[in-house]
Amino acid sequence: MSSHSPSPSPPALAPIAIVVIAVYAATQLLADIASLKIGVVFGLAVDMGTFIFPITFTLRDLAHKVLGRRHTRVLIVTAALINLVAVLYLIGVAQTPSDDGWGLGAEYAAIFTPVWRIVVFSIVAQIISQLINTEVYHWFVVRVTRRYQWLRVLISNTVSIPIDNLIFVVGAFGWAMPWSTVWDIFLFGLLVKYGVMLFSIPLIYTTRYDVD
Repeated sequence: MSSHSPSPSPPALAPIAIVVIAVYAATQLLADIASLKIGVVFGLAVDMGTFIFPITFTLRDLAHKVLGRRHTRVLIVTAALINLVAVLYLIGVAQTPSDDGWGLGAEYAAIFTPVWRIVVFSIVAQIISQLINTEVYHWFVVRVTRRYQWLRVLISNTVSIPIDNLIFVVGAFGWAMPWSTVWDIFLFGLLVKYGVMLFSIPLIYTTRYDVD
């Protein structure tokens, strides 16, 4: 018989926690890829990730609910690293010589070799705003009330979404475009993100499991 005691098993995750982790990371990545296209909506320029990224704030709140604050911080940083690795990999793929029979090498490179300034500030804004969201959510649950789950989501996201939008828009477009255009991008992005967030609030009620 071995004298060594068996290694402790890792704590089991509830199925809802596994789903939330996967969907959060996938939505972050999808939003960043969609942001590579600048579309025109109602006559205003907008990165197309704007319409899906706000959901990640409510998903983050749901992750906080089922994982707790410490593990949610790890999730936020890990998702940001996944996005960074994805960008680097796509750039490497875009720079690899294309087969002559394919014929779309230039188009692929044009799409998936994004402007570094946009990539960097997208990830920076994501990390800072989501970590702030974590602290506001935790403060509300611990210091205010565990009731009114919709309100904890509303308050934490109302604080973090403008911060995310400001860091990204100013960092990615400031001093490179007229400030009137930068302001239009900021205002339109803020309205869209806040509106999508409001529709995503019911996600917090998809589980009764509440760690933090």
